[in-house]
Amino acid sequence: MSRLPIVHHPAYTATALPPRHRFPMSKYEGLAALLVQEGLVAGMEGYHEPIAAPASWLEMGHDARYVAAVLDGTLTDAEQRKIGFKVTESIALRSRMSVSGTLLAARLALEHGLAANTAGGSHHARPGEGAGFCVFNDVGITASILLAEGVVSSILVLDLDVHQGDGTARIFENEPRVFTCSIHCEQNWPRRKAVSDLDIGLEKGTGDEAYLAVLADTFPALLNTVKPDLVFYNAGVDPHANDRLGLLSLSDEGLARREAYVAQTALAAGVPLCGVIGGGYGEDPMEVAARHAVMFREFAALM
Repeated sequence: MSRLPIVHHPAYTATALPPRHRFPMSKYEGLAALLVQEGLVAGMEGYHEPIAAPASWLEMGHDARYVAAVLDGTLTDAEQRKIGFKVTESIALRSRMSVSGTLLAARLALEHGLAANTAGGSHHARPGEGAGFCVFNDVGITASILLAEGVVSSILVLDLDVHQGDGTARIFENEPRVFTCSIHCEQNWPRRKAVSDLDIGLEKGTGDEAYLAVLADTFPALLNTVKPDLVFYNAGVDPHANDRLGLLSLSDEGLARREAYVAQTALAAGVPLCGVIGGGYGEDPMEVAARHAVMFREFAALM
């Protein structure tokens, strides 16, 4: 059985999205079941379970008005359209759990060197609004809490989702203790990009070797210059060639090499690494879940 601490909660799978919605909600329960099946977790009871994040935590990354509107169910129709689905009570709970799951995973990473959340990576949520299927920015909130507690003094966000981490960049645009790096497809959404501390926009169709070369040129140098106490890794699998919303061309092998490289490089530098799953889209949620499982498998192999 793996010693990798993994965080999960059944509430990550919210109810009542319309049939064939582009957001594959059932991938979360599918991923949790798959990790148990592969022996990375000793049954569902082997997961670390978070509690629902209270408003005071959520307000570490978001405006109080926006937090209250989500929790009270009073977001406008326009605000919900921007998120991409109706923010029901189940969606609001899921979003709170995802935040506290990333916070718990970060604390476990600081203790064990590696840890991961089976949700998280909601990097389009900005201080005053959600967007792109993201209600609350779990990494933005968690990093802000850890800095406020004095647990860490320098954080690196390595965002390898196919879409730019625009919400995270905006949350930390005036925070020198958090360095945001986004390696994404330049031609993909959002059309109007934010300004991260380092943005690398890849051309549509970029494949394994070119992608991994960019990562190798970037990540070790950032560890050396930023000298973070913790790295948040958004391991979105939407750079995969078969992703429904992707535009890059990574193979299964390329994703596995990416996950192994990030974990090995962080461990070699002695920097704790907290993984969140980010985006991944497809007609078959279990196929997407299998791609997400690769990060946990590669992390676990190093524990």
